[in-house]
Amino acid sequence: MSSDRIERTETRRRFLQATMAGAAGFALSGRTPAMAAPPPDATPGAGVPAEGDVTRLSEHLAVYRGPINVGIVRDGAGALLIDCGDGRVATALARLGVTAVDQVLFTHHHRDQACGVHGFADRGAQIIVPAAERDHFDNVAAYWESPKSRWHLYNQHPHHLMLAEPVPVDGTLADGRELVWGPARIRVLSTPGHTDGSVSYVVEVDGRRTVFSGDCIYDEGRVWDVYSLQKGLQRGKRRITDYHGFLGAQWELKESLGRIKEAEADRLVPSHGSIVSDPAKAIDALVARIDRCYDKYVAISALRHYFPELFSEFADRKDHMPIRPGKAVPECLRHIGTTWMLVSQDKAAFVMDCGAPRVVTEIKKLVEAGEIGQVEGLWVTHYHDDHVNAIPEFQKEFDCPCTTDRHVAEVITDPLAWRLPCISPSVARVDRATKDGDSWQWREFRMTAYHLPGQTYYHGGLFVEGQGVRMLFVGDSFTMAGIDDYCAHNRNWLGRGVGFDRCIALIEELRPTHIFNCHVQDAWDFTPDECRFMRANLAEREKLFSELVPWDHANYGLDEPWVRCHPYEQQAAPGAEVELRVVVTNHSTEPQAAACRPVLPRSWGGAPAAPDDVADWPRAQVPAKSEGEVRLVFRVPSNVKPGRYVIPVDVCYAEWTLPQFQEAIVVIEGATQG
Repeated sequence: MSSDRIERTETRRRFLQATMAGAAGFALSGRTPAMAAPPPDATPGAGVPAEGDVTRLSEHLAVYRGPINVGIVRDGAGALLIDCGDGRVATALARLGVTAVDQVLFTHHHRDQACGVHGFADRGAQIIVPAAERDHFDNVAAYWESPKSRWHLYNQHPHHLMLAEPVPVDGTLADGRELVWGPARIRVLSTPGHTDGSVSYVVEVDGRRTVFSGDCIYDEGRVWDVYSLQKGLQRGKRRITDYHGFLGAQWELKESLGRIKEAEADRLVPSHGSIVSDPAKAIDALVARIDRCYDKYVAISALRHYFPELFSEFADRKDHMPIRPGKAVPECLRHIGTTWMLVSQDKAAFVMDCGAPRVVTEIKKLVEAGEIGQVEGLWVTHYHDDHVNAIPEFQKEFDCPCTTDRHVAEVITDPLAWRLPCISPSVARVDRATKDGDSWQWREFRMTAYHLPGQTYYHGGLFVEGQGVRMLFVGDSFTMAGIDDYCAHNRNWLGRGVGFDRCIALIEELRPTHIFNCHVQDAWDFTPDECRFMRANLAEREKLFSELVPWDHANYGLDEPWVRCHPYEQQAAPGAEVELRVVVTNHSTEPQAAACRPVLPRSWGGAPAAPDDVADWPRAQVPAKSEGEVRLVFRVPSNVKPGRYVIPVDVCYAEWTLPQFQEAIVVIEGATQG
């Protein structure tokens, strides 16, 4: 990981000074330093200098090795860039004797690729983007101001790693387009996968062919992250949304990798990762690893119960877990939509989840018909909209205590503070936030609450004993086919004692006679052998996915909000001080240092909110396998106009530099929240 190492203080000072000046650094003329070119037969990553330096691939082609790799095509004192990252490449251009950037070509729209673009655009560089992603550069307000990008999030395309502010676009490029710039001939390849509109650039110069491949690949057998591959898909007449499409972009990505392979390049330059000198070997290794990872996912996937037609090619696999048969539901239960309702012998009712007004209507009918008496409690399994949308209406109609796991309570009592899949703007009143193992008696039933971080980290399980049965209500975490981990953005962690491993261990301990999913009409159970099979699968999956990503644990590549801003959205007045907590989950086995700073809007003055030395950025030491917080404070200018402002956050974590890695929303009074 040497190429991704945090730079020393002096390099960081140069970067921050350059970005504060909006890329003015490349206007400085200086002597061109000597740059060693790696030998033609170099292995992937060989000869690559430390981050912040430049690798010369040939006389007219170089790569700036920053937080992302920036391609530099040179022609005298002019340059064409492929991507620009956070803009710190400007300091290298000055050292190379480049006095003007003519064009910046982008592989895709993600903020870490492009957040330094404004400095180059301001100085006259032409901004050229993939045709399919133009709106993600020059019309980003359409994304940030749309409620569809904020609530009920079932689609992750486009991803919220979107530029905070628009940049004028001078031209677009689509598949097959060729252009000549200086001594180089550049051909565009459409290579979707990491994003829907990603392109790669085949650069032929100085007798060598190099592909700048964006984030299609990191290096041999690895990708930068897994969560960007979350995408809906279609098999026959069955279509699923991004939400259910774990690794759903893999087929597009494989086709894109095939096109890159067919280009027969001498080397690949990924946006993140090592320069690859044997593209075919690196691509074949990646495809093989994705296939192994997906096979392990399917082997215990709950989706085989919901959508069996999506997995027809895996049918009758002896090394996959068989789907359990259902069993009869005890007479004490009623099922309405995504709601289970427990009815005592004296007709009192205890309700679990309320996702739609129809649930309230049906319960009222049961009361009026005398089938149930008083509604005495509400348990919330998790925060997803189809389980909480109608809770305000329920609480208005039935004045009963609401109980849920404390992790769930944090979200449903203040949804504005969170950005998560399937989140609802509905605010629930929680009367009791439980800790793991809290137990109480309700009528003839003994109830015990657990943190059940399965389908999502913000999830509880309720174990109910009575009337001769032991019932475990798992929300949406399991079906008869296995585990509901089909959305990487839900925070399904891998590892012993976390995520689904913890949930299955709880099933082994409690030995329920009946398990209930809110979307499944029947009950079922798991045998001890099936529990062991699932846990062994998860342990193997932890190893396989750790090999697929460059981080020191798979969860960094799977857990998209391992860095998150809290509150995600808040309101402030002009001139007010704003406090923001950057919450960092350390998935590593060792403590890690984290440093952050807010990147304020250009209209607010554009200066960094922290000193120009990263050593002075607010920071925290995050214990292993724990969360830590970095507190950021900044002031809103007194003359700021009302509106929704995106505040990206730069992150330095362990050996990684992550420009504008997450964001928060600040709504200035006079604008509409949410």
